[in-house]
Order: sequence, then C-alpha cells, then structure tokens
Amino acid sequence: MARKKIVAGNWKMNLSPRKAEKFTKEMRSVINTDNVEVVMCVPFVYLTMVQEILDGTKIKIGAQNMHYADEGAYTGEISGKMLSRMKVPYVIVGHSERREYFAETDTTVNIKALKALSHGLIPIICIGETLKQREFERTFEVISKQLAIAIHDMSEEDIAKIVIAYEPIWAIGTGKTATKEQAEEVCAAIREQLRTQYGDIADSVRILYGGSVNEKNANELFNMPNIDGGLVGGASLKPSFEKVVHYQ
Repeated sequence: MARKKIVAGNWKMNLSPRKAEKFTKEMRSVINTDNVEVVMCVPFVYLTMVQEILDGTKIKIGAQNMHYADEGAYTGEISGKMLSRMKVPYVIVGHSERREYFAETDTTVNIKALKALSHGLIPIICIGETLKQREFERTFEVISKQLAIAIHDMSEEDIAKIVIAYEPIWAIGTGKTATKEQAEEVCAAIREQLRTQYGDIADSVRILYGGSVNEKNANELFNMPNIDGGLVGGASLKPSFEKVVHYQ
C-alpha cells in the first residue's frame, strides 16, 4: 500500500516572532510538492501567525503538545478543543522531552492521543528508547510497551488516522543518527505489532523516524520500506529544511 510521506518540523521552543515570520515566509516560497505532506509544528504563540502565512499553500501546521482536558483550571495549558477550533490538523503527543522534563507517562500519552482523535486532530505519537536501554538490548521491549499503551482503546478507524514517530532518545539533538538499518528494523517491528492487533490496516499507518534527521541522511532513511518520513528537530529551523522535504 502506497503511503504518502510526511516531513514534520518540530521547532520546539525556538525563534523570536520576527525570525519565525521570516523563516515561514522563506519556506513558503521554496516548498511546493505533492509527493510529501509537510507539517510545521510551531510554538503555541506562533500558530495563528504561521497559519496565516501558509494559507493557500500545501504546508500544514501542527501543535507541539496539548492537554487531555477540554477546558478547566490548567494554567498555561492548551486543549485539543482549542486546537480543533483553530483548525490545526496535527499535534505532537508524547515527545521524549515532554516525558523527561514534564513527567508524561505512557498512560497520559494514550489519554492525549484519544482526546486528539475525538477532536479530529491527527496525533503524531512519539516513542523511543534511551541509550542505556539500547545498550542493554531492551529496544524492542521498550518500544512494544510504549506502543501498546499509547494505542490502548483505539479502534481500527483511529489507527488508520494516527502517525507514529520512532525517535530513539539517544539520537535526538545529539548529532547521532540511527543507521537506516537500525531505524528500519524498529519501524518494521512497530508495523508488525500493529498488524498483529489490527490486521491489514497496519499497512496504511505512517511511521516516521526522528533523531538528527537532516538533508544529508533524509534520502536513505525515507526510502526504507517502513519509514514514511521524519519528525525533524534542529534541521527544521534551517533553510536546509527545504532539502529534507525535497529529499528525492
């Protein structure tokens, strides 16, 4: 089954308003492809500005996080209901930095993903192992557990909508990248786990690789059978992001 590639840029907590505006306009002028779905996941405060700049283009926007409640006394949080009303199509859920610095768990990732789906958002669900877990050969055990909990209570219809991002924590922002064989091996295992539980619908699920993806390694990574694009960190803030998108 042909799956359209996704290249999603994760700006994290970067760029001033002026630089964000300038960079978005630069990307708008150079990114134009029907072969790859391009998403810019920007800080909450820039969503409206970036959305307006990209209006009429093929580039979509995404949020970097969301709360699992629709509303309430959660100072500083943003709900899926708010994002939906802003017509934001994508949201990153369970990024390793959220897990590490803000005590998010596999269970809260599942709750957020289900809530995102209920509001018509597409969750990009992040999973990945630490360096120590890889060294102790626990990669597949860790990934399997994270995935199983993240998709708990999801229907086949839900599974067909979600995006999975495999991000080995040891490769995020370190300059280290899993080899294409290492990345493919894990992404293939993720798809097989989905197939065991949901059958052929697994063939339609897009699985991304994230971890120091750049214009130099995008082509070899994205051309692996079970890697359907990338969740791009540092390189999404550089002009070379355009080259990651046009990796072919």
